[in-house]
Amino acid sequence: MLIEILIAIFIGVFAGTITGLAPGIHINLVGAVLVTLSATLFSKIAPIYLIVFISAMAITHTFIDFIPSIFLGCPDTDTQLSVLPGHEMLKDGEGYEAVSLTSLGGIAAIFILIIISFPLGFLVSKIYDPIHSVMLWILLVTCFILIFAEKNKFTALFVFLISGILGLCVLNIGLKEPLLPLLTGLFGSSMIITSIKNKIQIPPQEISEPKEKIVRPLIGSILASALCGFLPGLGGGQAAVLGNTISKTDKKGFLILIGAVNILVMGFSFVSLYSISKIRTGAAASIQEIIGNPSWKILILILFSVLISGIISFFLTKFLAKFFSQKINKINYFLLSIATLIFLGIIILIFSGFLGLLILVASTLVGIYCNSLPVKKTHMMGCLLIPTIIYYAGIII
Repeated sequence: MLIEILIAIFIGVFAGTITGLAPGIHINLVGAVLVTLSATLFSKIAPIYLIVFISAMAITHTFIDFIPSIFLGCPDTDTQLSVLPGHEMLKDGEGYEAVSLTSLGGIAAIFILIIISFPLGFLVSKIYDPIHSVMLWILLVTCFILIFAEKNKFTALFVFLISGILGLCVLNIGLKEPLLPLLTGLFGSSMIITSIKNKIQIPPQEISEPKEKIVRPLIGSILASALCGFLPGLGGGQAAVLGNTISKTDKKGFLILIGAVNILVMGFSFVSLYSISKIRTGAAASIQEIIGNPSWKILILILFSVLISGIISFFLTKFLAKFFSQKINKINYFLLSIATLIFLGIIILIFSGFLGLLILVASTLVGIYCNSLPVKKTHMMGCLLIPTIIYYAGIII
């Protein structure tokens, strides 16, 4: 049985690598396909192996996904904020280090997750309701701090509100996969088009290992991810904003933080399914569809899969980042950018339809404009924070 489990982990790592490298492909999409196939094509495969596969694929995808985000500027719902400091480092010849920083945060988060999963799950089962009841105030205070920390407060508020209004519109029109065109436009295609307009040339990349201290970013990631991993409406992007508010870091520290946040939010979603029977990610939803709420034995198996796939993915991500770093300046970045935009458009057309393309255009224009303003681009996370605040306030739109 152990051999079969290890085989399922390795297949999951391979699948997660493919989906992670493909711009615009999110683990939730793959999870939905797997649930459908589990009742037909995979009906003869024992559910336990599918669970191991999904867990390993989700963790690997979360590691690898930073490569297209940083090298191509193509984020998904979990890596959109990494584009900002990561792309800056790429233009400074530090693309490898940028990916390595996210991997460093990710591998540290793997071991933190293994250690605290069961104690945290027990704690959350006891305090879930009280925290849920004050989440609105936590979010409001976070937004207040982020905006008023800016020198140009009114500009920051404007960016926050305009992106929030866009997010509200997109999330309330009944579109399939609404976050795909919304976040791709705000944080991905807008960045790519700006780079094309400015005729940015990607310099030769240095292969240097990061020397950033990780304690402060990890503290912020643990506290924020614990909230976001167990509460509805909050994902990796919001956790990164909360984490950076709790523990202020520079751009390199922020990459460590977001690398850790994404792993912890994914891992805590499995713990959340076990401890309070709540779904927080597509991967957790897929597991629930296959076996229902997991027992403690199944959670241990999931954590084992997370540990093995996480260690493999850490080294695999660094290897692939080194490969991309050595090749990126030899490629015509203008043509690569155009090809990437076309690919993203096709992905959005497939999963979100023609309306999704219109949203992509609108969010791209908003993203280009906001990128030109003298405030942090993280204020565009208003596209998710404002709808989340309205959700917790009980306002129906």
